[in-house]
Amino acid sequence: MQKFDWKKLQNGSDIRGVALEGIPDEKVNLTPEVAKILGQAFVSWLGKKLGKVPSELIISLGRDSRLSGPNLLAAVTEGISLLGSKVYGFGIASTPAMFMSTINPEINCDGAIMLTASHLPFNRNGLKFFTKDGGLNKGDIADILNLAEENEFQIAQQKGIIQNYDFISVYAQGLVKKVREGVNHLDNFDQPLKGLKIIVDAGNGAGGFYAEKVLKPLGADTTGSQFLEPDGTFPNHIPNPENEEAMQSICQAVLDNKADFGIIFDTDVDRSAAVDSFGKELNRNRLIALISAIVLQEHPGSTIVTDSITSEGLTSFIEEELNGVHHRFKRGYKNVINESIRLNDEGQESWLAIETSGHGAMKENYFLDDGAYLVTKLLIELAKCQQQGKVLTDLIANLKEPEESQEFRLKIKTENFKDYGNDIIRKLQQFAATQENWQIVPNNYEGVRISCSSSDENGWLLLRLSLHDPVIPINIESNISGGVQNIATKLLDFLKGFDALDLTAFNV
Repeated sequence: MQKFDWKKLQNGSDIRGVALEGIPDEKVNLTPEVAKILGQAFVSWLGKKLGKVPSELIISLGRDSRLSGPNLLAAVTEGISLLGSKVYGFGIASTPAMFMSTINPEINCDGAIMLTASHLPFNRNGLKFFTKDGGLNKGDIADILNLAEENEFQIAQQKGIIQNYDFISVYAQGLVKKVREGVNHLDNFDQPLKGLKIIVDAGNGAGGFYAEKVLKPLGADTTGSQFLEPDGTFPNHIPNPENEEAMQSICQAVLDNKADFGIIFDTDVDRSAAVDSFGKELNRNRLIALISAIVLQEHPGSTIVTDSITSEGLTSFIEEELNGVHHRFKRGYKNVINESIRLNDEGQESWLAIETSGHGAMKENYFLDDGAYLVTKLLIELAKCQQQGKVLTDLIANLKEPEESQEFRLKIKTENFKDYGNDIIRKLQQFAATQENWQIVPNNYEGVRISCSSSDENGWLLLRLSLHDPVIPINIESNISGGVQNIATKLLDFLKGFDALDLTAFNV
C-alpha cells in the first residue's frame, strides 16, 4: 500500500471512495484490501479510546444495497476478526440501526461500521463509524486514516467469532413500539394505523424493511409500495429525497394508489421525506415545518436548528406561528447536529436539528439522523389526526412558501479553490453594500445571505462555498413570479468579474 493517498478517502465525518470501475476518470481507490485495513484501523482506534485490547471488542457490520457491498463487507469482517474482535454481521441494514446496536442491551456492541455512500452513484461506497457516543467527527476519521496508513496491526493468535444477527428486526420493533405508545389508540392499541394506506419508496436501497417490519404490524395497508427490493444498480431512480425524479415517482404512486401518506428514504435510511394524500411533497422547508410543529407542541419555546438555506417563510412560521426559535447554521448534517448539542449544553433548549436535505436528528433519539425515526414521528401525528377527523398538513396550513426557488452550483476552476471562494464571499459583501434594496442578513454562519427587498425581487440569496468540493452553491428564492431571475441577473453582473468561476450553470 505504498504511495496510497489515504487522506483522499476522507469526506468530512465519513469515508468515501470509488469501489467499482464504470465511470470515466474515476479510478478505484476503495478496494477490499483498503476496506480490510480501514476496519482494522477502526478497531485499533476504538481499543485505544476505550482502553480495551481488540479481543475484548464487539463490532457490528452492515451495508446498503450497493454492488460493491458484499465484497467490501467480507473484507472488513475478515480484517476485524483477524485482530481477535467479535463481529456481528447484520447484512443489509440502515445507518441508524448500526448506531442503535451500540446502545441496545441485547447486543451491546462497542462500535459499528456501515458500508454506504448514501445517494452517490453505483460505483461509490464508503464507511460510517459509530461508538456509543454517536457518529465519529472529522478529527476521528483523520486519526483512523493515519492508523490505516501506518498499517501496524497485531494479528491475534485466535480469530474473533463472526456471527450473523438479524438486528434490523430488533430496530424495527423499537419503531413499532414507539408508534403504539405514541398514538395510544383506545380501541386498537396494537394496530393504530389500521384504516390508513401508507406506501413506501425505498429506491432499491436498504429501507424496504419499513413497509414489512414497521407499517404492516401496525395495521397499515402498504399496497402500492415500490422499489423495496435491494438492487445496487438503482434501476428505477436515485434513492435520494432531494432528487426531483425520485420525488415525482413517490408523489405519483400516492395519487395512483389513493394513499393517505407516502414515505421515501435515501439509500441507507438516514434521510427521508414524505408525501401527503394530495400527492404534494413534504420535504425541504415543508418537512422541517411539519416536524417543527410536532416538536414545539411537545417542547414549547425551544430552538429548531436548521442549515443555512432554509426560507424566510420557515423562520416566520417557527417563530410567529409556533412561538419557537429558529437558529440557522452551516450546511452539513454533523454541523447542524453539533450546533444543537452545543446550544443544549449552554442551556438553550433544542430538540430538533434538521437539514433541508432530509437529515433530521432529535434529542429524544440520541441526536441520531434517522430517516425512519423522523417519519415514525410523523406517523404518530397522522394517526392522531385520523382519530380527530383532521389532516396532518393542517399543522402547516399557515406556512408561507416562496413563489420561486432555485439553486445554482458554479464550479471553481482553480487549484486553491477555498481561498478563491472565500475571496468571492468577501467581495460580494462589499458589492451588496453598494446595491439599493440589498441588505446583508445578520447572524449568518455560512457564506453571505442577502435580503433583496425591491418590488421586482422580493426575496433573498445565499452564496456559500461547498464544504468539500470546488463549487460555489447559490440559492435564490422570491415571493413573486420572475423574482429569482431579477435577483440572479443583478448577481451575474458581480460574478462576471471572476475568471476562474464557471458561469455556464448560472442560466438566468
